[in-house]
Amino acid sequence: MVNRNLIRSLEDDSISAELDLMFPIEESDTLLLDSLQDADRQFDVNQIVEGRIVDINDEFVIVDIGFKSEGAIHRNEWEEGEEPPQIGEKVQVLIEEVEDQFGNPEEQRGMISLSKRKAEKIIQWEKMMSSVHEGQIVTGTVTRKIKGGLLVDIGVNVFLPASQVDIRRPNDIGDFIGRVVQCEVLKIDELRRNIVVSRRSLIEKQREEDREHLKSELKVGQIRIRVFKNIADFGAFVDLGGIDGLLHITDMAWERIGHPTEMVSIDQEIEVKVLQIDREKQKIALGLKQKQGNPWENIEERYPVGATIHGEVVNVMSYGAFVKLEPGIEGLVHISEMSWTRRINHPSEMVNTGDKIDVKILGVDAQGQQLSLGIKQTQPNPWDIVMEKYPENSLVTGKVRNLTNYGAFIELEEGIDGLLHVSDMSWTRKVSHPNEVLEKGQAVQCRVLSVDQARRRIALGLKQMDDDPWNTSIPEKYQSGQIVKGKVTKITNFGVFVGLEDGLEGLLHISELADHKIENPEEVVKVGEELEVKVLRVDSEERKIGLSRKRVEWSEDQEQEANAAVAKVERASSDLKGGLGNDGPLISSPSAE
Repeated sequence: MVNRNLIRSLEDDSISAELDLMFPIEESDTLLLDSLQDADRQFDVNQIVEGRIVDINDEFVIVDIGFKSEGAIHRNEWEEGEEPPQIGEKVQVLIEEVEDQFGNPEEQRGMISLSKRKAEKIIQWEKMMSSVHEGQIVTGTVTRKIKGGLLVDIGVNVFLPASQVDIRRPNDIGDFIGRVVQCEVLKIDELRRNIVVSRRSLIEKQREEDREHLKSELKVGQIRIRVFKNIADFGAFVDLGGIDGLLHITDMAWERIGHPTEMVSIDQEIEVKVLQIDREKQKIALGLKQKQGNPWENIEERYPVGATIHGEVVNVMSYGAFVKLEPGIEGLVHISEMSWTRRINHPSEMVNTGDKIDVKILGVDAQGQQLSLGIKQTQPNPWDIVMEKYPENSLVTGKVRNLTNYGAFIELEEGIDGLLHVSDMSWTRKVSHPNEVLEKGQAVQCRVLSVDQARRRIALGLKQMDDDPWNTSIPEKYQSGQIVKGKVTKITNFGVFVGLEDGLEGLLHISELADHKIENPEEVVKVGEELEVKVLRVDSEERKIGLSRKRVEWSEDQEQEANAAVAKVERASSDLKGGLGNDGPLISSPSAE
């Protein structure tokens, strides 16, 4: 008799409908019929019995199972390609249903419903249960894809979960349909007629065996022919047989490459060299470029310091440019080594990727595999001849490139500037900022005052274009006792500055404003007011002119008396000479202020 738990499990299993392995069974059919028997036999629903084919029509095959009524099997239970049914042939069938033609089980009975296909499957399943155990290796064909995995036909359909198909889950497990696979039986549930298998476990066990074998025979320096199975931005992975090896991008070629795909591709078979083995972490470093000679060997002989080499710009960074001299040999041209004179903000102002240029070898580090290169060294240094081109006291013409608080930078040629300091812009005028005299972009002629070739500095002068008026015209034009006119240019707490001519000023001390005492000069004069004043003294060495307003109408005797008093005060004070507010009627030129 058929195991009724097995029959019930075929109905209850959630996968059974998907697998289509068995047949649906109603709860009511699981009870024994009260009296299905002839004189010698008793029949149960879900019982497998042997019968003999007694008749065949277009729809049914009639089978005699030794009961009062024959049983009927649908013709479609004989699959295409299978031997057709023959009268007299014996067949194993499953009793599905026994009908009472008149509704009375004790009276005459109706036709019996039979199934040949379900009987075969039950027989096949029971046979499988007797021969298969957990841990056993089975072979079958993948028949179809269902939710969560695949069905594999090993005589009966078993379930291969998607997670157990391979070590790394395939993109589409449906690609396995039609393939013959070997699997390990993970779990058998007889009640639910469910067998779960794993292909992954077999692969892992095989890899573990391969891994142990590989560990015993793998050595640094060996050459292995393998296939690339995965590529990342930093390198490519190779299955060495149980252990993955990494071919890093830096070990693919001696020359620079942007991405590993420039050198290798997935499923490509290639020779690699074992560089390093970490047996504890099961990591293996591989190399491709190491199969060839190191181009950095004897680098000093091929590229001696001072040699000029033709190369190609392969990369431009913010700090410099890398130039390839040959495959695997690159050097860095630092931004500071690109031009003798140009002020470079970024190397791209000088070179671009792909440019063919000449460079000079500045330094070689064979151990660190570094070359220091220079572009500017392939050209003459203009500062080497600057003293010849711009000798001291020579006249030069340039363009105002930049203005600062302390002066103006005059560009004499590209990269060669001279500094015109504010103190060298006028003999007589006090210049607070260069923009009072010059403007950016203006062409100006200057005199070279000094050249410091080591520090790369050229000092220029504008006022030196003319003779110093304090040694010539000013002492001649302005003499003591002379009455002159001028305009008030500035008022301070110690006196008033009076402009006598362009840039030339004298100081009208507060004590010389009026005969009476003045607390605040603004009480007496205003800026822009024209005054008549007397020249008290002209000091060319100190570049000072002292003025007086109150002495304009003085007599000669008054002058002499006042001068004598001043001389007495000057002799008594040791620091009057250096202070504008304390040296009476004497004032330095604005440029000396």
